[in-house]
Amino acid sequence: MARTPTGAAVLQPEVTQAITDAVLHELAEQGYGRLSMEAVAKRAGVGKSALYRRWTSKHEMITAVVAEFSVSRAVLEDTGSLRGDLRVTLQAMIDWLTHPLFSRILPDLVAEGARNPEMAESARSSIGVPRRDRAEVMLRRAMDRGELPADLDVEMAMDVLGAPIYWRMVVRRAPVEPDYLERLLEYVLRALGAQDA
Repeated sequence: MARTPTGAAVLQPEVTQAITDAVLHELAEQGYGRLSMEAVAKRAGVGKSALYRRWTSKHEMITAVVAEFSVSRAVLEDTGSLRGDLRVTLQAMIDWLTHPLFSRILPDLVAEGARNPEMAESARSSIGVPRRDRAEVMLRRAMDRGELPADLDVEMAMDVLGAPIYWRMVVRRAPVEPDYLERLLEYVLRALGAQDA
């Protein structure tokens, strides 16, 4: 029977949080390529061994931290209506992409993914897939309620949810006007063929 780990073997949540914060700040300031385990450890006020107890490499550390940050912000709230669910989902996406640190991190990670297939696949599987899974639950719930067509192309619908916000905020770097969310909501409802649109 395995004994319960004690002392240094226990992963303390406050240390993990300090490291997570340090990773996000270092990514925002230095980018993926220049980020070092030494700098993260120094910023977090821990030894490098604390990082290696949690992750085996810089790549694994960055992937885990960015995935946790990103997936936790993909809401899965049942408001009782597609319109309500979409409003919450789209607002959460805007909040994710405009986060003061993440808005500086994402463009660098996208560029790194273009150069580094391993990074691209890690981002797809640890961020893209779980976020899309949550969106699919919302869409299928709306289909079950009769708010969306039974033959909805769910894959295309998930692209329609994310693409306008990503294009506007990350690619174009365009401002988000006060009425943007409501205008986008109406547009997405029509694009999905929603029954109340």
